[in-house]
Order: sequence, then C-alpha cells, then structure tokens
Amino acid sequence: MRNIDTIAVIGTGTMGRGIAQTLAAAGYTVLVFDQLAEAAHAAVEFAGQMLDRAADKEKMTRENAQAAKGRLRVVEGIGDLAPAQMAIEAMAESLDAKQALFAALEGILSADAVLATNTSSLSVSAIASGVNTPGRVIGIHFFNPVPLMKVVEVIPGLRTSETARDAAMSVVDRIGYRVILCKDAPGFLINHAGRGLLTEGIRIVQECLASEVDVDRVMREGAGFRMGPFELLDLTGLDVSYPVLQLIYGQFHQDPRYRPGVHLAARVAANLHGRKTSEGFYRYDDGQRVDPEELVPAEAKLPPVWVPTEMRSDLASIMESLGALGVDVADSPDHAVCLVAPYGWDATETAISMGLDPAHVMGIDPLTLDSARVTIMPTLITDPAMCDGLHQALLATGKKVTRIADSPGFIAQRVLAMIVNIGCEIAQMQIASPADIDDGVRLGLGYPKGPLALGDSLGPQRVLEILDALQRQTGDPRYRPSQYLRHRARLGMALAG
Repeated sequence: MRNIDTIAVIGTGTMGRGIAQTLAAAGYTVLVFDQLAEAAHAAVEFAGQMLDRAADKEKMTRENAQAAKGRLRVVEGIGDLAPAQMAIEAMAESLDAKQALFAALEGILSADAVLATNTSSLSVSAIASGVNTPGRVIGIHFFNPVPLMKVVEVIPGLRTSETARDAAMSVVDRIGYRVILCKDAPGFLINHAGRGLLTEGIRIVQECLASEVDVDRVMREGAGFRMGPFELLDLTGLDVSYPVLQLIYGQFHQDPRYRPGVHLAARVAANLHGRKTSEGFYRYDDGQRVDPEELVPAEAKLPPVWVPTEMRSDLASIMESLGALGVDVADSPDHAVCLVAPYGWDATETAISMGLDPAHVMGIDPLTLDSARVTIMPTLITDPAMCDGLHQALLATGKKVTRIADSPGFIAQRVLAMIVNIGCEIAQMQIASPADIDDGVRLGLGYPKGPLALGDSLGPQRVLEILDALQRQTGDPRYRPSQYLRHRARLGMALAG
C-alpha cells in the first residue's frame, strides 16, 4: 500500500473544513479546493482559528497547532491537486456532481490515488460507476462536528479494491478515530441504526399516546439518553432530517420498520424546522428552548394498592417506596388500585387477560422503575381519582412522572425495542460486525449503549417478548422481530457476542 502524506479536500462547507482541520492536525499536508476560491480561503482561516483555540485549551501544543496550520494549503485550480495521494470530496449530495468530480480527478491524480467520498446518503457503488477505475473509489464518512466526533465509517463499494480500503482505514487510524467498516447499504451503519429512536418516537406522537416532550423526557430521564428524538430533530432541523427519513424509507423499498410519520411534511411546509426557525417541536426564545410545564395531578387520596403475584418482583422497589409513604398494600384487587407492569402489552389487554376490573387498573413501565422518571398509563375507564392518587404518590417518592394514554409497550419499551431490533437487522444483513455496530452507534449517535449491548442488558428474550406483543396487538409489520434477535433469544445467546 502506497504511503499517503498529502490529501486533497474538495468542498469547504462545515464538513470539508472540519475534515481539513482534522487531517492537518494528524500530520497530513492538506490541499484545499473549492469552486469558490474565497470559500476555500475562509475554510482554511476558520480551521486555523480552531487549531489556535485547541492550543488555548491545551488540547494540543502551540507548536503543533502552528505546524498544522502550515500544512493547510489552498489551491486555486483543480489541476493543482495532482500531488495528492488521496482526495476526499465533501460536496453537496448530488450523484451527478460527485461522479463528474471523480471523473475529472481520474485525469489529474496518479493512477493509484484513492478517490474518497464523504457522502452520507448516496451509494458508493453508484458514485464509482461514473469513473473508469471504480476500484479506487471508497466512502469515508465523517460526522459533524468532525474534530469532536471521533468515529468514521469506511464504506467499500462493490468494486472497491482492498488497496483503497486499507488506505482509507490507515488514514482514519492515523487521525486517532474509530474505524467502522461497513457495507454500501442505505444509511450505511450509523444513520441506519438511528431510525429506531426517531421513527418510533414519531409514531408514538402520531398515535396521540403522548406529547413530544413526554417522549423526550422519558427517553432522557427514564432511558438515559442524552436527547430524545424530538430534541434531536429540532437540533438537526426537520427540513434536513425529514428528507433523510424519506430517503432511507424509500431505499429500503418502504419497509415498515423505517416508516416516517405522516404529519412531518406539513411541519416542514409550515417552516417548523426547529432551532433554526425558533420553533419546531419546541418553541425557542433567544435560542433557549421553552419546555411545557409538567402535568400536575388533581388532589386525590390513593386507595390501597394491589399487585399481581407474577409482577411483584418487578414492582418490589416501587412498592417499597410507596409503603414508606404509608400506602396500604391490599390483599385482593377488590376496591384497590391494581398496579400492573406489562411488557409489550397495554393496560386494557393486561386487565382483561388477568380478569381484573379495567376501571381499577393502572399500568406502570417496569423498564424505567429504577430511573428518575416513571411512566404510568390508565385504561380508558380507570377511575380518575385512582390515576391522580397514584400520580401524586409517585411524585412524593421523589420520582418524576409521565402519564400517557393506554398503549402497548409504553414509551421506553417501544423505542428501546425498535433500536435493538434495527441493530439486530443490521447484524443479520452483515452490514457491519457486532462490535462495529455497537461502537459506531455509541460514538456516532451518542447513545448510552450500542443496540446489541442494549439488547443484552435488557435481555434478548425480553426484547423479543415486547416486539411479539407489539406486533400481535397492532398488526403492524414494523414490529416483526429480526431473525438475528429471535434465534439468539430462543437459544439463550448474547446479541453482541
């Protein structure tokens, strides 16, 4: 494999300048080109400022920052990129434009130079089809902001050579980032894996089971995520995220697992894009998000609480907390609040299957009982006083409480099960190795665990139980379990192993 010391970066938007800065900091000479020369000069100036800032924060020495700045060089014409042993394009997502660029570079760079695309949504194989030497074309997908997101997907096309693949992986290794080797598939690995959080959160709101802030609070304070799906969509901008949701859905031939919400197009048309327009799923005043107030339950006394025998172990901790407040434990479900903790089922079906009076039944999500926030749901006919009384009592234990409409799988169960299931399907399709799936999602999406490790922590059998129940109750094929999950759950195997 030829040694690479000079890399061309073509396109100087946010991604291009971040890539150029990161490569220069790692010791590469970086030739920066943009059709607008002033844009290239501005990018190099900006990258230099970021390197100086890194030195100010003692993340690198002043000498190293100065040396890195000296390795950033603007070139005025595309022909001046000839010394580069690798070119990384970071242009807008246009197949025609990327093919035309690589066709031009074929006649400029040496025959063994690597042509790398930073595309996030186009097929690497399709881009490579526009050149005479597709073996030199590969995907090197960075994430924004490049200097902070220390993970890179390396995506060989169907005709990419091993030499180009090894060269790309070597460059990523040298900059100190985690290499994620994945197939040329829709969304590659990380964007593909992100569909579970987004589409299931959207689905829950579309079904009017909970509000956007309810979903975000549960995922953040109940499931331990840094952001819920609607916070994330507001941050990235719905005008950017919605087309990607549609694109991946279409690329998988409308597989229901990736189905976007029907109400999003209207929100895009209404300019409710998120932070950039000061209003999205949340409202923003002077850039600060305005969160709706928490629901305050009406004053009500909680009657004695009864828990089915088979659910007592799941609810032991919450019953201990309620007992410390003086809440009585009933010996029978008669005249008591019947507290149930189903996996994948709603409160109504649970009440009926157990022969309980639905007017006395309250569901509580067992997955999040040990977190700061718990989720409760009444049936359509649960006594409002019982609902308010339980809500008040849980608040008195120090928990935050989200109350939702009766729904199979609550919020956390549904979203987490979908995240795990899509991760399992990625593994089933061998888009990436189990280790790369988990590391890629953890580093690229900021999840507390990768999807396979998450499934192992929840228990593969439990995740399968939730999905089977969701599919049975809703009839929606989006919840069909991946065979990767089903086989391992049935055989008692780990998902991440």
